[in-house]
Amino acid sequence: MKVCYFGNYEQTYTRNRIIIKGLKKNGVDVVECNDRSQIFFRYLKLIKKHLSIADYDVMIVGESGQPIMPLGKILSKMRKKHLIFDPFISLYDTSVFDKKSVKEGSIKASILYYLDRYSCYLADIVLTDTDQHAKYFNEEFGVPITKMRTVYIGADSDIFYPRDSEKEDDTFKVVFHGSFLPLHGISYIIKAAKLLENEHSIQFEIIGKGQTYDVDLALSKKLDVKNIIFKNWMPFKVLPKHIAKADVYLGIFGDTNKAKRVIPNKAYEVIAMKKPLITGDSPAIREAFTNRENVLLCEMANPESLANAILELKDNEKLRENIAKNGYKLYKERFSPEKIGKEMIKIIEYVIC
Repeated sequence: MKVCYFGNYEQTYTRNRIIIKGLKKNGVDVVECNDRSQIFFRYLKLIKKHLSIADYDVMIVGESGQPIMPLGKILSKMRKKHLIFDPFISLYDTSVFDKKSVKEGSIKASILYYLDRYSCYLADIVLTDTDQHAKYFNEEFGVPITKMRTVYIGADSDIFYPRDSEKEDDTFKVVFHGSFLPLHGISYIIKAAKLLENEHSIQFEIIGKGQTYDVDLALSKKLDVKNIIFKNWMPFKVLPKHIAKADVYLGIFGDTNKAKRVIPNKAYEVIAMKKPLITGDSPAIREAFTNRENVLLCEMANPESLANAILELKDNEKLRENIAKNGYKLYKERFSPEKIGKEMIKIIEYVIC
């Protein structure tokens, strides 16, 4: 089996890396036809690269490839090949309602909406990262449910795996990493830390930078939170060393609609390292995780609920260990690159048969 992985996708991004690695680990020949130069040159270069590729079985347009889909459709149709599209996110929803970087009802919002809708229309199969996202694409853009397949994100086992880490002190370390998106709900982590400031052994570590960073940092200063250390973003391959030092790891807690539809990358990365995960309760997380078995759920956008969950895991070592153990078991069973690759092969076989 041979796959042409096509588009302007970021090659190092988790979604693309795991699907490609998973396919290769299952014996699939993956040829990448990728270019991230300026738009006009990008199309010309992709056409040239595609012409140099020998015959293949199916084309997959990678993450956030909505603007590339028309070209992908033309080129795959010329080869009489089926086309699978992995939008991964809705450009419209992310920009207009989650990040709020584009005004609802504006011309740009309309362009993003029709990019999402038309790109999915062109595909034979549309991939989503959760069933909840599939439901959203169906209800918002009219993409038939029968046309969609859920492929969970997973984590790279060559980077994220259980490792020993000696404790530096007696603190109970609660760690979060991320790019400070609204769906992360970092303000609720800060407020939960404030509620726990009299628990002197608990120390929070927040790694990263992004959209809400300045607002969140200002909130931390306003509340005079003493038990949080903010650290700048670090190289991806260094991150596991910090995860390994955590006693508990945090997922997402935002009050956006998108937060209810996603399972964040960090959730898979944490369970791949056999660490206990606390994250906000949502329909998406319950698709793959079971509360108090392989994750501890708290209410979204509720600092008190998050603080109580942290305290419970601090005081209940057995529960903490069981969640970590069962989370790792879940990862091995469903979310390693090999398992993700097997799911992709089933989808490809369905399309080409």
